[in-house]
Amino acid sequence: MAEPSSETITQKPRIPMLKHAPQTTEETRRSLKWRVIDIAVGAAVGVMSGVMFWVFDGMSYGLFPLLTLILPGSAALLHALFYFPATLGLLIVRKPGASAYVLLVASFVEVVLGTKYSVSLVVIALVQALAAETVFAVFRYRRWTLGVTLLSSVAIGIVYNFYLLFFYYQAFSFFSPRGLIGTACELLSAAVFAGFGSWILYRALAKSGVLTRFVSGR
Repeated sequence: MAEPSSETITQKPRIPMLKHAPQTTEETRRSLKWRVIDIAVGAAVGVMSGVMFWVFDGMSYGLFPLLTLILPGSAALLHALFYFPATLGLLIVRKPGASAYVLLVASFVEVVLGTKYSVSLVVIALVQALAAETVFAVFRYRRWTLGVTLLSSVAIGIVYNFYLLFFYYQAFSFFSPRGLIGTACELLSAAVFAGFGSWILYRALAKSGVLTRFVSGR
């Protein structure tokens, strides 16, 4: 039997293969450009959301006063039903401005169907969209995780809560019982509906196969 050679056999170090090559600046720009299908699907999400807003608006006439009677400020528990598409639109379309686009379409549909609100809906939609977009923009529209979605939803809740306190509930300070209860309920509503709710809806749509032409569906 031949003895093993005493010569040292040198091997080239193995270079680990990257699973995904980092995107170049040009690829990133292309991925963030709006396509016709993005506009169409964003509009569809907006229309669907507008119809839901109209239904929720009709329900709110009875629910909001009842919740306020039970515990002042607790009506905020349902507020995120009116802004969950801010995060849902971003998760599906994944383009800068998707949140504003979806919410503006939804607001227009709600006005057409009939609501006690008018121009103020546009202002509110832009405020909510700005909060949602800011968080995803911090991550350069590259991280589409549940964690970032929750951060975005909480940002909407914070901004919208102070918007309401400043323009609608001037009689209550932030540190009053009504202000603190309303803030807590707003943040809880945002996390549940605009955070987990939007994420669950997005995952359900992705699994159904309707998002196969989008990065969000792959």
